Amino acid sequence: LSWAPRPGLPPDTAAALLASGPDGEMLWLDVTHRPGQAPWVQLMGRYLLPPCKQRWHTCAAFLPQEGLLVCGDRRGSLLLFPCSSSSGWAAESTSIVNGGTDTVVEDSSNELEPSCLLHKGVLPLESPLSVLFGLHGKTGVTSVTIHRGYIYSTGRDGVYRQLRLRDQQLEVLQKHRPCKGLQWIEELHFTSDGDLLVLGFHGDNFVVWSSRTGENVHCIPCGGGHRSWSYCSSPLAEVFAFIKSGDVMLYHREAEPCEQQVLLASLHGREITCVRRLGAVEVPGRATFNVFVTGSEDTTACVLVLSENSRAAVPLARLSDHISSVRTLAFAMGPGDEGFGDEGLSALLFSAGGRAQIECYRLLCTGDTASESAVACQVTHVASHRLDKHWEQKKNRHKLVKMDPETRYMSLSVVPGTSSKQLPTPWKFLAAACSDGSVRIFGLLEAAQKLVLVAESFHHQRCVLKVEAFLHTWAGGERHLLCSAATDGSIAFWDITGPIMDATDVLHQAEAEMQPLGECCCLAAPLLPLTKVSIALLTEPVHPALGAPLVTVMAHSCGVNSLHIRETPEGQHLVASGSDDGSIHVCLLEVALGRGEAVAGTCLQVLERVSRPCAHAAHVTGIWVLRPDLLLSASVDQRLTLWNRCPGELVPLSTTFFHVPDLAELDCWEVAEARGELRYYCVLCGQGLEMLCGTASSTRGSLVTGAGV
Repeated sequence: LSWAPRPGLPPDTAAALLASGPDGEMLWLDVTHRPGQAPWVQLMGRYLLPPCKQRWHTCAAFLPQEGLLVCGDRRGSLLLFPCSSSSGWAAESTSIVNGGTDTVVEDSSNELEPSCLLHKGVLPLESPLSVLFGLHGKTGVTSVTIHRGYIYSTGRDGVYRQLRLRDQQLEVLQKHRPCKGLQWIEELHFTSDGDLLVLGFHGDNFVVWSSRTGENVHCIPCGGGHRSWSYCSSPLAEVFAFIKSGDVMLYHREAEPCEQQVLLASLHGREITCVRRLGAVEVPGRATFNVFVTGSEDTTACVLVLSENSRAAVPLARLSDHISSVRTLAFAMGPGDEGFGDEGLSALLFSAGGRAQIECYRLLCTGDTASESAVACQVTHVASHRLDKHWEQKKNRHKLVKMDPETRYMSLSVVPGTSSKQLPTPWKFLAAACSDGSVRIFGLLEAAQKLVLVAESFHHQRCVLKVEAFLHTWAGGERHLLCSAATDGSIAFWDITGPIMDATDVLHQAEAEMQPLGECCCLAAPLLPLTKVSIALLTEPVHPALGAPLVTVMAHSCGVNSLHIRETPEGQHLVASGSDDGSIHVCLLEVALGRGEAVAGTCLQVLERVSRPCAHAAHVTGIWVLRPDLLLSASVDQRLTLWNRCPGELVPLSTTFFHVPDLAELDCWEVAEARGELRYYCVLCGQGLEMLCGTASSTRGSLVTGAGV
């Protein structure tokens, strides 16, 4: 038995009672209570739960606008049923014809049961419209909550999930793990001030955890979760009642004035390791807001807005799927990435780091004047990949050496220009620099929610720190090129067009066997009818080796910590890098195509090389080519320097000191002013976050602080 608030009826006098019976049959009864009268019960619907060993429901909630019922069962599944009131009217009219036995006028409980269930056979036995089988594992779903049009479910697997309804199908957007050790989550409470309280059991204690502060608000010893309990909170007091050893225990706490004042809230619990700017969102009547994503050593990624006017960073969403530190981020934007709609800012986000783990999300940011941040962010988890899971699926793995469990992804780069024109579904490629000395290429098939390893190379034989993919186009076609840098100061350039074409061809051959779900992709139905060909595609590398690089340049004496590539108006490519030894290196490349087929005749020529030893007093961890003649570098010495690239040398134009210690990364963009002048912006991360802006020319330049956290 379970109760659920009945939409459209006062909660103090009416509620819905859901009862599970034999053979997986669940009944929906409306119960109305009036003072001085016996309860009035009406049978509204009959539902059939999917077969499992423990076939009963555990919780339920109504979606009033869609006329649907969401419930969770003991097997950990989420179910969606129709609950239009027409079935209840049919039961009511039938009971009136048979003498109106639905109304109970006596207090005897013996008359209550036959009166409301006598004509239940008139109602059809409804099957679920959508099933997410075993979403919360085998320990069951503990609660279902509806908030602002989204569905939230909790379970005893230590995770709560956010879902949405799409074409009468349940679709998982993302999952959240509140805190370490909280494996038994019972309920979610949304407060009036925008906080989300997670209620659950941590060992023998009842815990109320705040998602805003990331702390336990309450911790009450009660003996554990196998007991009846109830929790209620108000601005004046909080009450927790539970049964322990047969006794009813009551915990009461009155509200106390907060003596602690937070001057500046933190974005992460530890150092920020990477930052990327997603774009700008224009809010009517407000200023333009810049949307960023940061990754940290605290294993989370944060989507936030940073306003130049307010000089404040406001988090929009936190991504907590990583089991180790988040080291690098990458975006895929452009045609074909419209996502959820034409309005707003949409992109695919890739995050990677420790334990050789990659996560992929789709972000949609839109203006929201009603919220405090003025921007709303919707996050959908698309796919994930871990090398150790991939290794377990390999054939003859007993003959191979298992991958290093401490392998880290140091850098990511989305291969541009790979939105496949041959295939009806989008196909993205991602390059990764790995600490085990390899450069790996992954392919993302968003419709199937799969991230596949398609090529790799161990050419560097040492930790690869940076990777950057770029596209070379000419009248006859295009070439996909890749640049990788390692700890020995070498920079290698690859032609990855062949591996990408091979992966695309195999995917095209398997297209007849792999039927994508189209626009609606959820776990309610099988994603793909997997056969031998499609299974091999999704589990085995399509092209196991990248081959030899086209050219290798020894740019530095030690590790390359920063790398950026920009195409010149002449079709050449300017490659800038910074190193641990404080030096900056710039080389100009030209792509030359031989005679015959372009696939076999690609080569790179180094036209010019410029090096600036001791450009900084510490590691150069950020570099950016603003224009072919302007360069921006940032270092752990907390200096941001603008350089003019002249023939054979780099001339410093200006130096700005920033406030972020232990600089980890730099990201830049430009904005055209009303007078046509370009204004350059940059964001720096490390032990904090800071945004600067300014103007620059070939003879002078300046940058000033815009905002910081």
